Amino acid sequence: MTPNPQPRHAPRSHFHPISFPAALLTASLLSLAGCSSLQVKLGMKVDLTTIPVTSAEITLPKGPGIAPGQKSPLVVKITQPDGKVLLTEGAGAGKVQWKDLKVTASVVTVNTKGVIALARDPRVSDGKTGHVTVSIPSHPDVKAADLDIPLRYDVKFTAHFDGAKGSDGSNGLDGTDGISGSPGSTDPNNPSAGGNGSNGSDGSNGGDGGPGGDAPNVQILVAVQQSADPSGHNLLQISVTANAKSRFFLVDPQGGSLYVSADGGQGGAGGRGGRGGRGGSGGIGSPNGSDGSNGSDGPNGSDGSFGRGGLIAVTYDSQAQPYLAALHLSSSYGPKPVLTEGHVPSPW
Repeated sequence: MTPNPQPRHAPRSHFHPISFPAALLTASLLSLAGCSSLQVKLGMKVDLTTIPVTSAEITLPKGPGIAPGQKSPLVVKITQPDGKVLLTEGAGAGKVQWKDLKVTASVVTVNTKGVIALARDPRVSDGKTGHVTVSIPSHPDVKAADLDIPLRYDVKFTAHFDGAKGSDGSNGLDGTDGISGSPGSTDPNNPSAGGNGSNGSDGSNGGDGGPGGDAPNVQILVAVQQSADPSGHNLLQISVTANAKSRFFLVDPQGGSLYVSADGGQGGAGGRGGRGGRGGSGGIGSPNGSDGSNGSDGPNGSDGSFGRGGLIAVTYDSQAQPYLAALHLSSSYGPKPVLTEGHVPSPW
């Protein structure tokens, strides 16, 4: 009986690893998911032009107001006739695309991703209220949503005029390794000594760090803005000037503050000393040669010195004296701040 012939090749596996072109195609499809039309087809987003809408509402999820220099995301809630609610993308983590909405703003600004911002200069917003309106162009019959944006001044403002950090020192060069000694002979009938290894060379010194930069002198003027509302808070109008440039702040001393620094710059770090070279090994022989000594490590460079802090001179109106605790000053490695009472008109 003829035995069954053995197969010439092992059975083929049904597992096929993803080829590079297939992996590339997969990656391409994932990147295309960022396309608006594809996201709608995949159910990741909605097209407002194709669905009924009854109302729209705006919220500010990170708080009821915004301070100068801050940003805050908006969320729009879209309600359909059946009561189903859709939220905007971004902070709302929803499916409604901002491009399908029309957003207008006053005092504050808004970008294409539904994030509002308030200018850092309080002169732009002083005495005003921000406002945002959202409408749906594809549904002109739906009433536009409106939201007033209260402006806050009870936050921690900062103004830094510190000296620049010094440059770091360069690292030293490592020493070269010694050369191994030549081999001798261990033949008992004709012995010879192995050669001595040469010494490793010393590492070079690390470079010293550069000194930190000096901070400029800073002039601060503090006036009081009386509240028009008897139940409201008086605010501090503050101008801060350094290097012939001024910045302005409006601070609510009940919860708000201003931190001004004119610290001397930090010195640069000293460079690392180079590593000493390793001594060469002695050659094998009868007797063996001596190993060379290791080179010395180079010393690290010294850190640079701090720069000099700037003089902070504050002139405050007598009405501002009760609120000076809201002003925090720092002039490390420089003279102590000087505070002087005097007549200070509104900086703007």
